[in-house]
Amino acid sequence: MLDMKKKINFRPLIKNPYMHTFLANYLDFATEPPSKTHFVKLPDGDVLSLEVSTPKGWTEDKGIVAMIHGLCGSSKSPYIKRLSKRVYDSGRQAIRINMRGCGIGKGLARHVYHSGCSGDIEKALDDIKRHFPSAPIVLVGYSLGANVTVKLSGELGRKNSFLLSGAVAVSPPVNLLNSARLLALPKNSRFGEYFAKLMYSYIDEMHKTFPDLPPHNLSPRVSVNDIDEFYIARRVNFSNAIDYYKQCSSKPFVKDIKIPTNILFAVDDPIVDAHELDEIDLPDHVKVHKTDHGGHIGFVGMNVLREFRWMDNLVEEWIENIFQNT
Repeated sequence: MLDMKKKINFRPLIKNPYMHTFLANYLDFATEPPSKTHFVKLPDGDVLSLEVSTPKGWTEDKGIVAMIHGLCGSSKSPYIKRLSKRVYDSGRQAIRINMRGCGIGKGLARHVYHSGCSGDIEKALDDIKRHFPSAPIVLVGYSLGANVTVKLSGELGRKNSFLLSGAVAVSPPVNLLNSARLLALPKNSRFGEYFAKLMYSYIDEMHKTFPDLPPHNLSPRVSVNDIDEFYIARRVNFSNAIDYYKQCSSKPFVKDIKIPTNILFAVDDPIVDAHELDEIDLPDHVKVHKTDHGGHIGFVGMNVLREFRWMDNLVEEWIENIFQNT
């Protein structure tokens, strides 16, 4: 078992966390596997879209890998496309879950997704299980989707539900309040401006699609933290942003996880504190891995020919280990 206080031996291509993040996520040469869109209706009437890639000759015993994107992402996010292609090529079914109003699901949801929307993902997984009842499922989440992955895994543990066979979380903001504070720092202004612009566009387009919704009254120059305080928290029935962060952070749920789970942090991640879980007494099957460098869902390796996509290699290895031990 890996000591959670030890770091993985990772040789980064570059050590600047901002450039690392940019390089990893915006050099997009990934090709996605062929897929069919599947729609899942939620109890409140909204619809999620899933991209389902089924290899020729696939059978349920080969398993399913379900993936959740990060903030302002979709099934088209580079890291999601890359992993889905690897999973598909390995002979397993790859399912890319778009959160509300994302990807092909744009215009199909009048409610917003958020950092704690584990209930939506559970409904999607329930639907997958209904179609493929004997298939083991591994859930992989990135950033916001990683927080949702950890939270849902703990919630299922509390219910003694084995809907999932395992989970992988990359760069999860397990303490949302702390990540909100980091995002607001002047040195992280580019991150904040980038996410705020995309979040504003997402919200504004939703209100144009559903004109019966009350005006959102947000300025195009609003910050992420203000969007959380004056819009997201109120839309999802929290009293304020602090209440939202407290209830949706996955950190309190980690101890309840009952399935094999791997969590990956970079110590130099600008917006996620890699030390949040250091003092928690983790179950033996929950492993926390750290690298000194890697940025936010970056992890680009120095060996360009063999380890450029170091993160993808590692996640794929963890997935295979989970299936082999299921």
